[in-house]
Amino acid sequence: MRGRALALLAAAALVAALVVAMPVAQAQQPLLPRSTLPGLGAADPRRPVEAAAAPWRSLGRVQTELGGRCTGTLLAPRLVLTAAHCLTAARTGLPVQPGSVHFLLGYRLGDYVAHARVASFRTGPAYNPATSQPAGADWALLTLETPLPADRALPLLRDPPAPNTPLMLGGYQQDRPEVILADTGCKALGLARDQAEPLLVHDCAGTRGSSGAPLLARGAEGRWGVVGVASRVQVNAAIGLAVPAASLGPAP
Repeated sequence: MRGRALALLAAAALVAALVVAMPVAQAQQPLLPRSTLPGLGAADPRRPVEAAAAPWRSLGRVQTELGGRCTGTLLAPRLVLTAAHCLTAARTGLPVQPGSVHFLLGYRLGDYVAHARVASFRTGPAYNPATSQPAGADWALLTLETPLPADRALPLLRDPPAPNTPLMLGGYQQDRPEVILADTGCKALGLARDQAEPLLVHDCAGTRGSSGAPLLARGAEGRWGVVGVASRVQVNAAIGLAVPAASLGPAP
């Protein structure tokens, strides 16, 4: 019990040290040296992956007409998972209008497999867009106006992964926004809490633009599924927080 209590205290301290991986502005930004980007660490294990291959074929870019850009995952023909802070207007701190949000499935180098406009979205009930808090409520489910290919959807895995469970994290990140960069060799570190909301702590490398990206693990049958959605990263290390899939409400 003492060891578990110490681990929880350490996780709580980690939550306090993390920052929001804010969406990348749509306007092209200069490529930054890796050392200046949060969430990567000194080694930066990320590598480009093929957008047409599983499980990355379920990913796409979530873009707002005000200039925000994040990563999203297709869960069903008309349902996409991303982070709630990706849907906040930077100038006002207010949620954007659903119709101004677009999902580009399979985006790569300016091309994509399919596109749909968002009809509506819902976020974590406790989420405050003005403060982007709490981190454990930083999720959004987007309902699309038109259905996208069902065979590209990924399942939600509701049971949180045990510490040391192998994970992957990939998304459209600030330094390579035209392709999916992924850390394919990371793992779960444990659970933490933020204002009573549960969070998954992991050591997957990811920086700005990976907000909303799926934290991936293998299910009971060996297939990849979504165990969480990326929300926060540590400034100087490859450490992050994800909202557990179990926090997303009823199964879609």
